[in-house]
Formats: sequence, C-alpha cells, structure tokens
Amino acid sequence: MNQGRGPRYSRIVAELRQRIETGELAPGDRVPSTREITRQWNVAMATATKALTELRREGLVRAVPGVGTVVAERRPVRTGRPPAAARPVAPPAPAVPTRRDSAPEQALTLGRIVAAAIAVADVEGLASVSMRRVAAGLGVSTMALYRHVADKDDLVTRMTDAAFAQWPLPESPPEGWRERLTLVARMLWDMFRRHPWLAPALSVTRPQPVAGAMPYTEWVLATLDRSGLDLPTALSVHLTLFNYIRGTAVNVEMEAEAEALTGMDNEEWMDTQEPALQAILATDRFPTLERLATGGYDFDLDALFEFGLQRILDGMAPLLGEAP
Repeated sequence: MNQGRGPRYSRIVAELRQRIETGELAPGDRVPSTREITRQWNVAMATATKALTELRREGLVRAVPGVGTVVAERRPVRTGRPPAAARPVAPPAPAVPTRRDSAPEQALTLGRIVAAAIAVADVEGLASVSMRRVAAGLGVSTMALYRHVADKDDLVTRMTDAAFAQWPLPESPPEGWRERLTLVARMLWDMFRRHPWLAPALSVTRPQPVAGAMPYTEWVLATLDRSGLDLPTALSVHLTLFNYIRGTAVNVEMEAEAEALTGMDNEEWMDTQEPALQAILATDRFPTLERLATGGYDFDLDALFEFGLQRILDGMAPLLGEAP
C-alpha cells in the first residue's frame, strides 16, 4: 500500500485506527492531541483537527473533560472494511429492535444526556454540541434524545442548569457585603473556568430561566438589600458585576479555540507578533506603549479578573455608605 497517496489527514486516521485496532491504544488511553499531531506528522492544525473529527465520527475516540480525547470503550464495526468475499452473509435485520439493541435507549435518562453534552462542550466547545454528536457518544439514535429534550436550545439550558447545580453556595455566608460579593464572584469565575462554554451560553440582554443560577442572583440581591440598597439599584449592581465576570470569562473559550486552531498558546502566539509590534513602535508615535513593551507585562487572566473585581467593589462602596 502506498502511504504517500490520499489526503494527509486520512493517513493519520489510518495510522491511529490501526493502533487502536491492534490494541496499542487501549480503551481509555489518550490519543495524540491536535497539537501533538501537528508535531508528529508535521501537518497544519486544520489537518490535525480533521483527523480527530473523523476518528470521533467513526466512534473510535471520545472526548473526556479534563483529560482530552481518549479511545472509546465500544468501537462499532465499520462496514466495508473486510473484503466482500470474506464477510459472512448476515440475515436481514428484524423490523423490531431486539432487547439488546434497544437496551441503551431504554437506559437513557435526561441526566445522562446532559452529562454527555457537558463532556463534549468542556473539551470541544459549545459549537461541537449537537443532538447527533451527543447521541453518538451515548450509543443511541438521535431521535431517542428528543424524548427527553426538545432541541439543542433546550439541551443547552439544561446543561447550564446542571453546571450551576455543581457549585452550591455555602449555607453559612460571611458577614460583610464585600466579602459576600467577593465569594460569589470568585465562585462564578471558577465555574466559568471549569466550563469555558458556559459564559458564552449565558445572556445578559436575554436571560434564560435557569433555576440553578437563581441562587446566585438571590445571594447578591439579598446581600445588598440587607445593606440598605433599594432593589432596582441592587439589580443594577448585580448585572454590572455579573456582566464583568462573564465578559472576562468569554476569553477563556476564545483562547481555547484559538489554541486548537493555531497549535500555539497565547505566549507563543504573542512571540510571533513581536516583529510586527516592534515595527509599529519604531515609528515613535506611541512612546508610552514603547516604554511598556520595553519593560514587559506579565499577562495573567486570573490576575486581571481579580484586579477588576476589586476595583468594581471599590466603586460600589459609596453606594453602601462606605469608603472604597
């Protein structure tokens, strides 16, 4: 067989498929990430992404949050792989599914669907979540999902609800308003960090009726109410704080997508922009920026969030009759 023929991504798929079928990569083992594929096979990020997408389509691999892409436990038999003469002639499929065939769908629950969708979104982003994609990961038909969720919008709402439910607020809150708002803000930030898709899924102008998120709103409003702030102003404070956290967290998924496409983290990407930046600064039109570039700046999104959070709380202090 001439390995030099065919698209490059198909040759990568063929090699990884063989490693899976021979047991070199066992169920649960991590397969090379897109970045590792670009380095091992010397291909572009788009080619690496296409190779992993094809392996997922075949059911050979699946995404696991916090781990990456791993070999799937169950690998479906692909039609057309053995020669026609070597394939046994199977009897016609029965019109009604057997008990074994229908077992996965009989065991299907809303909780399993939502958990599977969150697992896909955590690793691959919200755009990768589809009814078909989630059904394939669960080993059921796409139509089986519609007995539990109305459509993708309904699924995303339930995913959001489940994500918030994983982060319950403490039963014994701290005393001061600033301490309470700091606590809830940091919990939201950690939640958005854990689920990068969650911030883009939420809306300030068209808020979704998510029961799991209501305790956070209630926490902030009650905190400000007991501190003497009228409720309309308290809601404005809540929306301002929430929109700051969400707006900063949107960068988490954007950065993850950019890294997947380019194969470079933000520091590596900034290094590639250095010559162009220096050429602009060499015009002497931006002396203050030039001084900053010379001294350097250690960009850290978590530190930036914390800095902004404290400044916002400082600005709220006069509303509550306190000095910043």
